[in-house]
Amino acid sequence: MENIRFGLLCAVAVICFFLYQAWQHDYAPTQADATSANNQSTAQQDYAAGEDDVPSLESAPSAENDGGPEQRGPQASAGERGADNAPVVSQADQIHVVTDKLDVIIDTRGGDLRKVELRGVPVSSEQPDTNLRLINDSAPNFFIAQSGLVAAGAKAPDHRSRYSAERKEYELADGEDTIEVPLTWTNDAGHQVTKVYTFSRDSYRIGLRHEVVNNASDDWKVSQYVRFWRAPYEITGDVPFAQAFFGVGWYNRKDGGDSYSYKTESHDDLAESPLELTQQGGWVAMIQHYFIGAAIPPPDAKVRFFGQPKDIPNAAGGFATGFIGAQQSIAAGARTNLETTLFVGPKLQDQLDAVAPGLGLTVDYGWLTVLAKPIFWVLEHLHALVGNWGVAIILLTFLIKLVFYKLSETQYRAMARMRKFAPRMQQLKEQYGDDRQKLQAKMMELYKKEGFNPLAGCWPMLVQMPVFISLYWVLRESVELRHAPFMLWIQDLSAPDPYYILPVVFGVTMFLQQKLTANVTMDPMQQRIMQIMPVGLAVFFAFFPAGLVLYWCTNNLLSIGQQWYIYRKLDAEGLGHKAAHS
Repeated sequence: MENIRFGLLCAVAVICFFLYQAWQHDYAPTQADATSANNQSTAQQDYAAGEDDVPSLESAPSAENDGGPEQRGPQASAGERGADNAPVVSQADQIHVVTDKLDVIIDTRGGDLRKVELRGVPVSSEQPDTNLRLINDSAPNFFIAQSGLVAAGAKAPDHRSRYSAERKEYELADGEDTIEVPLTWTNDAGHQVTKVYTFSRDSYRIGLRHEVVNNASDDWKVSQYVRFWRAPYEITGDVPFAQAFFGVGWYNRKDGGDSYSYKTESHDDLAESPLELTQQGGWVAMIQHYFIGAAIPPPDAKVRFFGQPKDIPNAAGGFATGFIGAQQSIAAGARTNLETTLFVGPKLQDQLDAVAPGLGLTVDYGWLTVLAKPIFWVLEHLHALVGNWGVAIILLTFLIKLVFYKLSETQYRAMARMRKFAPRMQQLKEQYGDDRQKLQAKMMELYKKEGFNPLAGCWPMLVQMPVFISLYWVLRESVELRHAPFMLWIQDLSAPDPYYILPVVFGVTMFLQQKLTANVTMDPMQQRIMQIMPVGLAVFFAFFPAGLVLYWCTNNLLSIGQQWYIYRKLDAEGLGHKAAHS
């Protein structure tokens, strides 16, 4: 009986956990689905180019300081607002770049990324032939990447300056691994800056290099900056039991050492606590479900990271994040390169850490990361073997059952012994039913005399619960499973079953499993709860990703087969169902 009660408490705990996640979802701030960025209706409002607050040179970290935290963020640059209200880039100002992974529009005004489509990444399962546009300069999902230089003395090219380009069309040709897109800017003082984007095959990494030539007679102090600026977005049709993180993440250098830790701050929290941090190395990123825009300075560069609210015309709740690098003095007649790396794309775990240390942490599995990471590793290798994520989940379930076989056998043996004690326990209930304290004492005396631990059957269930929750987060957060088909009607394992067939199968298999494990020591109330539970959980699982319900259905079917096999062994030992009813 205690075993059953403990199992019920475990089930209630899991349900409460996901109900709490649902509450967070219901009361979280509204955000706009990135996928709707592709719906360019005439009602959309074009946004200005992000004109007003160019970082000043004073906000750059000093190359001589110790890199400790400084409380200064980007400052408005005086006298730079005349060209502010430019509309969305016109076709005459566009540079079009196509690689095997990206379809990019660069604006010659600022030399900035204004549109980035992820080729082969569908906007939704209903629109499999329409690429998702992550960077977009139109409503309602405004999200652009700006960059430039700030300088002392003569003006430097920022995200409002006009560049010239040799060509308007670039395409990564067969046999090429990289392609460079140069844009040039000059001033009357003798300074020349060439802004060079480098795109690579089979990669969402974008190299950004400012080649600075000082042909003036005086030294020139400059700093490079990168800024992502976006509107909030709403995840429509999201699974309601876990709100995906939306905000800023950065790789924070720990005080007094060379180690780093991953930190985040939500879109809402930035209004109350803006990010202002000076350090060496690391990165800063705009994070949303499945996708990321990251700015990664060189690991030895001293930079100031910032994250703060930044209003968008005719929209509320905009915010920006990025960095400004340390001042660099370029001698008269000298040249230098200021480099950084951008990553604009899905959070593919095999690419992120190769781009920058710690970038893979943006795939956030929460407090069970230590379990979820190995689970994903195994799942990924199974997928490489069979080529289908659904089949990989089934094989993973089989492996998990194999690992926990001995624990399951212990659980079933404990339940079998409990059935053997049932007549004696029933006698105790009849004798001491009105005195619960005395009844508990007599039951514990019986357990001690027979050398039986009533919780022995519960620990296997308890041990497997973290695995179940970890797998939930793997299916929830891994972009590799986004829109991944299984077979027949299941064409997206990361979304709920559209016809509720798997939840029904889950309910039926759970009911059959209960029939095998029916405990004669349950009172009528517990029996009613156990009868209702398959129906309640089937309804509950109707909102879960189909991949998770597939795992649980497979787990139930394997458990039924496992129980049948173990009970046959127990019958042979005189501990099974036959012994319990003899």
